[in-house]
Amino acid sequence: MVQATLHDGRRIDVEVRGDGPTVLLAVNPVPASGERARELRDWGMDPALGRSLIEGLNDRFRVVAFDYEGDVLAHPKPDTLTPDTIAADVLAVADAVGADRFAYYGYSWLALTGLQLAIRTDRLTGLAMGGYPPVDGPYEQMLAVTTATHAMATGAPSTPPSQGAPEGEFDWSSAEMTMSEPQTRQFMTLYQALRDFDDRAAQARLSCPRLCFAGTKDTIVYDERWGGVTVDIAGPLAVNRAELTAAGWDVHLLDGLDHTTAMQPSAVLPILRPWLVSSSG
Repeated sequence: MVQATLHDGRRIDVEVRGDGPTVLLAVNPVPASGERARELRDWGMDPALGRSLIEGLNDRFRVVAFDYEGDVLAHPKPDTLTPDTIAADVLAVADAVGADRFAYYGYSWLALTGLQLAIRTDRLTGLAMGGYPPVDGPYEQMLAVTTATHAMATGAPSTPPSQGAPEGEFDWSSAEMTMSEPQTRQFMTLYQALRDFDDRAAQARLSCPRLCFAGTKDTIVYDERWGGVTVDIAGPLAVNRAELTAAGWDVHLLDGLDHTTAMQPSAVLPILRPWLVSSSG
């Protein structure tokens, strides 16, 4: 197993499968099991999401998978999780596997990570963002959510997730309640650093092939406890589709899917694989 050294000195496991052009996937390559697998199925999620993505690509590509989200949750970086450090961490993974050039795919805040990476390096052969818009991203709203979440983690003990969500729906508010103060503070740190980020102006700094996608129902409404904001992912893609296409993005809106269902391999691979094939030449 290859390991990469992150900005805080921690070592993260990196799995490498297949041959061909290198693709970095910010996913957990180890399938969930037991109770955790059952919970994921209840939420409509593939317990082997990362593994399924790897196996859907490694016959054509050299797939490099690393569980960055799992690492920051297990070993929080409350004061240092910034755009600069997350970009440096991804580059450290690429360096650890000897990849001078590579494509990157991430979903949700890990898609945001890819955008921050792309404006800091010329090593990308492709950038694929799922579940986060490259223009008019909800930075202000996510700062409100993460600030409220951090306040609750500071002022009250963690509680287990509610079991009241309908089958197949993810209970986002309850999931946040399980996070500790350092876990929540690191994401507040990230979005504070992005407070003044102009993603529209950043488009001029992108040169590699680019893909973005989201479900048409990817809009999350948070109540007052969680900042009282609406995090709209699908809206900016729909409104700015022509602008994004003109700027070089391949844009996909997945009909009827929400934030959870649009990240599943059955939704991602039919878009990501052919795009990687075409963009890699």
